[in-house]
Amino acid sequence: MATRFLFIAMALAVALGGCETTPEQDANNDPLEPVNRVMFDINFAVDRYVGVPAGAVYTAVVPKPVRHGIHNALQNLGAPVTFSNDLLQGEPERAAQTLYRFGVNSTFGIGGLIDIGSIAGVPPHREDFGQTLGVYGVGEGPYLVLPFIGPAPPRDLAGHYIDAFMDPLYYISFEGRHKLLIGRHFAGLADGQAEAMGAVKQIEASADPYAAARSAYRQHRNAEIRNGVPDTNHLPDITNVPPTSDTFSPFDTDTHKE
Repeated sequence: MATRFLFIAMALAVALGGCETTPEQDANNDPLEPVNRVMFDINFAVDRYVGVPAGAVYTAVVPKPVRHGIHNALQNLGAPVTFSNDLLQGEPERAAQTLYRFGVNSTFGIGGLIDIGSIAGVPPHREDFGQTLGVYGVGEGPYLVLPFIGPAPPRDLAGHYIDAFMDPLYYISFEGRHKLLIGRHFAGLADGQAEAMGAVKQIEASADPYAAARSAYRQHRNAEIRNGVPDTNHLPDITNVPPTSDTFSPFDTDTHKE
């Protein structure tokens, strides 16, 4: 079922991408913008009238230490996917950090409820197969927004599907597996809504919420792909500018002497 949905979504993107587009849509690589805006309005209405109130209730009812514990445990459950993508990206040091965090958090951190890794000076990071594709130069593809899912360009949508095969919980059979998957799903929804409340309000206050959300998504994904390293591709190339023969100091008062 998941495979069928993936191919249908990507086929839709390709089919609609062949339709006539405006220069603005071409510039933004958003040939599906009219459809995407409808999907965005649906998702944003759900976030505003369901997600934000649910997040507010969650933060009001669940004590902060418990919320942090849930967040840490969810992060720890995602470590195998991050570890696999660290290796695929050729990042052995980051893979070792992920493996260390998973080991100490799963044991001394009581299944990840306590983030021992961060206490020990090894901060978390997140990797997925969409980022891995981006590292190897695969483009995002036409921007796509899916109902109740959000931004899902072909590269990231395909990456999300591949990540399922890297997650042991999806194919290792053990007692209580389904309960754990269901619990992780709903805990992730609650945690995500609590984290996103501020972002929803910021986007709502912008002149064009759709464009703001699209820009924020792309900036966030680019930062993840580059592991936080600033993108300097848009800056002028000054590597071939010849150096000046003399250094200049603003405190040098004899620069005009013969």
